[in-house]
Amino acid sequence: MSKIMIIAILTLHIAIPAIAAEGVFNIPSSFSAEVTADRMEKVLKSKGMTIFNRINHSEAADKVGIPLRDAELIIFGNPKVGSPLMQCQQTVAIDLPQKVLIWKDEQEQVWLSYNDPRYLKNRHDITGCEEILVKIEQALAGLTRAAATQ
Repeated sequence: MSKIMIIAILTLHIAIPAIAAEGVFNIPSSFSAEVTADRMEKVLKSKGMTIFNRINHSEAADKVGIPLRDAELIIFGNPKVGSPLMQCQQTVAIDLPQKVLIWKDEQEQVWLSYNDPRYLKNRHDITGCEEILVKIEQALAGLTRAAATQ
């Protein structure tokens, strides 16, 4: 079995605590939504990622009188990783930069959710970019795990 396949299998076993929607990983957080979002931003910055925006959906909903459980989206990326993926299949650019949603469910559990790179691979028919996809899978799993746990 190739080294890449072994890494991919290990990454998936680490990163798949829950999959709710097709192509979305959900990682439970040990912290409040606000603390989780702050931790995620700090982790991203520490890894040299660019944070393009942080959108607080629940705050925006509140301003128009619509109650919404905590939901905050962080849009981030690194052109050193995203650009090679776009070279493989340029349409993947519609799903980049990367995003992570920090949200609270009905039972007050906070989650970090992000797009599964394998889903993007299938969605955009990406071929010949296995090493890039594995790198992205590992990065997303590590970043979300660092933000969600002690």
